[in-house]
Amino acid sequence: MTPPIPASTATTLKQQHRNLRDGQPEALRVRIHRAISWLARAEQEPDDHDARYIFLWIAFNAAYASEFGFEQKERDQVRHFIEQLLKLDAEQQLHRALFGQFSGPIRTLVDNHFVFEPFWRAMREHDASNAWETSFAAAKKRALDAVMRKDIATLLSIVLDRLYVLRNQLIHGGATWNGSTNRAQVKDGAAILGVLVPVIVGLVMRCESEDFGDVAFPVV
Repeated sequence: MTPPIPASTATTLKQQHRNLRDGQPEALRVRIHRAISWLARAEQEPDDHDARYIFLWIAFNAAYASEFGFEQKERDQVRHFIEQLLKLDAEQQLHRALFGQFSGPIRTLVDNHFVFEPFWRAMREHDASNAWETSFAAAKKRALDAVMRKDIATLLSIVLDRLYVLRNQLIHGGATWNGSTNRAQVKDGAAILGVLVPVIVGLVMRCESEDFGDVAFPVV
């Protein structure tokens, strides 16, 4: 199995951005500056997995969110962002990051039904049919098949979908800070985003032709 690539630190990304920002459009410059600032904040929380995860998600959100975020479904926006990233990733950094981690945090996340949205929907709707279990097994098979076929787009989509459920649990108060219940997904989620976010920010920062749109809240 390919070992995970080392994640760039916020300090390194900030230094790289200083060399590039004068030639960047303002929207891109602001997008990267904000993402790096939240990544730097996340790095200050090595032991608080809840805080680290939330700060990493904000950094990720800063990298992809656009002015259309309020009309466009969040997951649709993320999927479009993935397509843009894969076009930029000529060196296959995301490939190495994801497949290097599959035997660890990513496999554990994919196997965890507590970050699988149909499970929670079944709980809310008191659905006793166990249809979510069939869907869950199929999703795990899709993830494994994606690994076997080196299908980075499918695997990244599945991983981010699970991480989005975890994001909702934390942001909407569906979990206790530092609680003992369901700790595994928070720790795994923070580990995964801790590798993915620096790679993503680096890719966006070095893009020359891709249009990520205007930021949702421009500097005024």
